[in-house]
Amino acid sequence: MASPPRGHLPARISRSAIDWPSGLLLTVALVGINVMVAGLVTALAVWVLPTGPKNVDSQQIRLVNSTAEVCYLLIAVPVAVFWGGMSFRHSGDDPERERRLVLLGPLRLAKVQAVFWLVAIVVFGALNANIEWRLGLAVANAVLIGGISSGALTYLIAERILRPAAARVLAGSPPRRQLGGVLVRLVVFWALGTAVPVTGMLAAAFGAMVFVDVTTTQLAVTVLIAGLGSLATGLLTTVGAARAVADPVAAVRMAMRRVEQGELDIAVPVYDGTGLGQLQAGFNNMAAGLRERERIREMFARQVGRDVAQASAAQGEIRLGGEVRSVGVLFIDLVGSTELASQRPPTDVVALLNKFFAVVVEVVDDTGGWINKFEGDAALAVFGAPTTHDDPAGEALAAGRRLASRLARDLTDVSAGIGVSAGEAVAGYVGDVQRFEYTVIGDPVNEAARLSELAKSVPGGLLASGVAVELAAEPESSRWKIGESVVLRGRSRPTQLATPVAREITSRARGPRRGVTEIGDLTEHAIEHSPEHPSEAVSPQ
Repeated sequence: MASPPRGHLPARISRSAIDWPSGLLLTVALVGINVMVAGLVTALAVWVLPTGPKNVDSQQIRLVNSTAEVCYLLIAVPVAVFWGGMSFRHSGDDPERERRLVLLGPLRLAKVQAVFWLVAIVVFGALNANIEWRLGLAVANAVLIGGISSGALTYLIAERILRPAAARVLAGSPPRRQLGGVLVRLVVFWALGTAVPVTGMLAAAFGAMVFVDVTTTQLAVTVLIAGLGSLATGLLTTVGAARAVADPVAAVRMAMRRVEQGELDIAVPVYDGTGLGQLQAGFNNMAAGLRERERIREMFARQVGRDVAQASAAQGEIRLGGEVRSVGVLFIDLVGSTELASQRPPTDVVALLNKFFAVVVEVVDDTGGWINKFEGDAALAVFGAPTTHDDPAGEALAAGRRLASRLARDLTDVSAGIGVSAGEAVAGYVGDVQRFEYTVIGDPVNEAARLSELAKSVPGGLLASGVAVELAAEPESSRWKIGESVVLRGRSRPTQLATPVAREITSRARGPRRGVTEIGDLTEHAIEHSPEHPSEAVSPQ
């Protein structure tokens, strides 16, 4: 193939706005409608509508009109099919033009039908007027009725066939303006169900009144046939009109029902270029907004905790400040995280922290608490705020026991100190109106943090305050043993230390040691090995 001359661009390739299955269905529908309506028009002109004076040769009329009808169909139908197909073709890549070609396709096809039936009115009216002018008028009237029926049927059937193509061109971009589709559709249904049969009856009545050449029997037959046709077509067109409007509405209604059931990943096809299409697109936009809101709410819940997220949503307007709540607090901090970070690549450290925090979050969630914050290699868990719990101290103690057991079993290469405390604290929003967070501030928080420092130096890595055990309900309180008192760093009052009873301890930080540790030995060991610079990751008081 020779290259195009330099400086000249190749012609744009013309392509159809619809796929070949839709084009084939439209072709079959177009041919079928024309042939069917032409047959009905012939029957109407010959046996129903008055044909004029009695001296007209009926056999000659039928022969002339049948021959002309066959010849006209052989010429008009292929031309109409070709013209209709070309009306969907375009060149270049213009989505807006392609959209208009598809959405206005039924109207253009109906116009094609109107042109050829108007030509048929002139041709057959003139042909029969040469035999007898009264006959030419009757045939022209019958062809007019057929043209109305053909255009209406073409519009309605083409609209249904083109729904997949309309859904494709409207995907992601709903119609910008109404194309008169609902109004045009209802007018077309009226024309098909009312105008066509009533026009036949009016023509018969007009001819009988003006020419007085129609017998009572012939007029009665005309009215009966037209009336029965009106009833049948009226029912069909009413059902069709209802379906044309109800189908998009029903699809949206069913989708809304699924949204009510929690299925947000749903969308309805937008195939209507009218206000109904805007309704479909509006639902899709609403569903997309709900999915985005749910995604943001899920992210918010993961960052601040589901209890806090639900409380914030229920509260509506957020106000800074807090209220005094009875809470249980658990503080956990890794041992030797600084040394770990210096010995391992950052990616390995992050992976290890994520694995560590995954265990912490799972245990805390299972026992009714929530993670208030992650602080580097430490985490603060709260029980009893923002939702009120019957036994926040017991829940915090149970979480501490389970967490120590899980870490000893699942994370043997790291160790942590776990401190549990309970009491009254202020829970609420702190910060600024532009940036705030929900947190818990009070002595139990500081005490839990200091206990986690001591716990790093004891076998098992778990200590609780005696107050937390006293506040806890049975059976959790019976699982702990209160021992000696210790003045924790930064505090003036002594804190009674408590440890779980009848437990096996694996001291990963200081070497293996199994068995039940007496509280006196534990506190002596803890004070002796207390770190000089313990973690300061504590909420300010």
